[in-house]
Amino acid sequence: MRVAAHLRIPFKEIDLSAAYKAKVFEHSLQEFTRGHTPNPDTLCNREIKFGLLYQYAREHGAEYIATGHYAQTKAGELYTSVDLEKDQSYFLWMVPEDHIAHTFFPVGGMHKHEVRALAKKYGLPNAARQDSQGLCFLGDLSTRHMLIKELAPNPGEVLSEEGRVIGVHEGAILYTLGQRHGFTVVNTPTQEPLYVIAKDLSKNTITVSIQKFPTQAQGVRLELSATNLIGKVTPGPCMARYRYRQTRISASILSVEEKVVVELHTAHYVPLGQSLVLYATHTGGIGTRCMGGGVVESATLV
Repeated sequence: MRVAAHLRIPFKEIDLSAAYKAKVFEHSLQEFTRGHTPNPDTLCNREIKFGLLYQYAREHGAEYIATGHYAQTKAGELYTSVDLEKDQSYFLWMVPEDHIAHTFFPVGGMHKHEVRALAKKYGLPNAARQDSQGLCFLGDLSTRHMLIKELAPNPGEVLSEEGRVIGVHEGAILYTLGQRHGFTVVNTPTQEPLYVIAKDLSKNTITVSIQKFPTQAQGVRLELSATNLIGKVTPGPCMARYRYRQTRISASILSVEEKVVVELHTAHYVPLGQSLVLYATHTGGIGTRCMGGGVVESATLV
């Protein structure tokens, strides 16, 4: 509002808080209760920012919308930002292809320090505002504290790979695969970091290992649901990531028909419910093309 006033341009607002609670917050809670690791930010982009807000803008005469996401578009396709440290293409995989074609990402071709310099040059009141962190609906509250407040989990046992009780945790629902903090281990000789490699909600246990990645497999085959592919996507080599800022993993798209199936060429403990985002194996001139992705429905070590 202050920026609009400074630039002397009209400012309108639309209250989508109720829709956010129903379509993003409550859905995410349901996924957590299933033991999954959802990504509320990607869901928010599809349902709210590029869903209801996009629809509102188009109904009121806008030909395009513009957002501050660090990403780029070219010929209706989605590409990574010039600033790879700030790149947000991962969070945009759920945005429908036709909405991408009617969106501008004006800061995607710049580095963050360049954006701040321009904001300062034009006297914008948010030029020195801190970067936003975490989930937008939580504010200063962490995901962990939100889940404790909403779901009231019970403490449980931490197990070794052999099934031996070696510690305690605050509730299996709070943990995701690959996590290495938030539990206490007291009955183990190792001082090495331990990673969550499995969890059992019915028994309220988590299993941990000193091995962050599976050692008994060469890769992992993933079946995806709620898929959204942007541009032409065919079976073949690709790169993939299932966490924001994760180094992209060499992979192959095996199928794009009834169900999208992707095989990672190295073995990982991939959380169910997490977003798997697909990228081209090469840059497309302005950046690396993001081909969309899906929600991990099943993960099988191979």
